[in-house]
Amino acid sequence: MTYTIDVHPEAQAEIEALPPHALRTLTEVFALLELAPWSGPSVNAANPDAPLRNLAFGAGAGILTYLIMEREQEVHLVSLLWAG
Repeated sequence: MTYTIDVHPEAQAEIEALPPHALRTLTEVFALLELAPWSGPSVNAANPDAPLRNLAFGAGAGILTYLIMEREQEVHLVSLLWAG
């Protein structure tokens, strides 16, 4: 089963500002999210099954926050932070 990725405008603007090496890494993250979005930890440690999750990328220089819509088989990218 494959999930559809929906990139919110704020996250899209951050993606467009990434350096080339970060974009290559982000491509790998997208492939993971399409197949196994529950791989990232919940943003709420008290609720590890929550659908709002984070996933680090780029050797920890970036973090992606996303919401899993299980019934719709969608992953909504809501935030991307790049510190590298």
